This record gives sequence, C-alpha cells and structure tokens, in this order.
Amino acid sequence: MTLGLCMIVKNEEKVLARCLESVKGVFDHIAIADTGSTDKTKEIARKYADVFAEYRWQDDFAAARNLSCGWTQTTCCCPRTETRF
Repeated sequence: MTLGLCMIVKNEEKVLARCLESVKGVFDHIAIADTGSTDKTKEIARKYADVFAEYRWQDDFAAARNLSCGWTQTTCCCPRTETRF
C-alpha cells in the first residue's frame, strides 16, 4: 500500500514548510492545490510537492479536495487542510 498527502492551501507561508518537514518520509506522494496565495506559499509548496497546481477557488471545498486527492499516485490519500501546528 502507498500513502499520499493531499493539501489545499492559501497564504500559509508561516507554517507550510514546518508542516511538510514534519511528515517528511511518511508519505509516498504529496499533492498540493493552492487556492490563490499572495505570499510565498506557492514557492514553498513546489519544493515539497510531487504535484503542485494552482486551483481557482469556487466556494466548494469538496471540489478542491477531490481534485488534489485525484492527483496522487497512491492507494490511500490523507486529506489535510489545517496546517496550523
């Protein structure tokens, strides 16, 4: 079994690197969807993610989650939306 981490982020530059460092080596694949960050979140996410894409927010959390989970190359995906550790 392979395990993937799927994240939906926006303006998380203060905590994103720490969050992703804390799961380094745990997941086989990391997919991150950015919903319009205006800080350095995108730059940080690209360093850690196997798949990164910008996603235009459509007031539909489930659509964003399903999209990011669909990008993983794993048998099990752990969605993570809260990065405040």
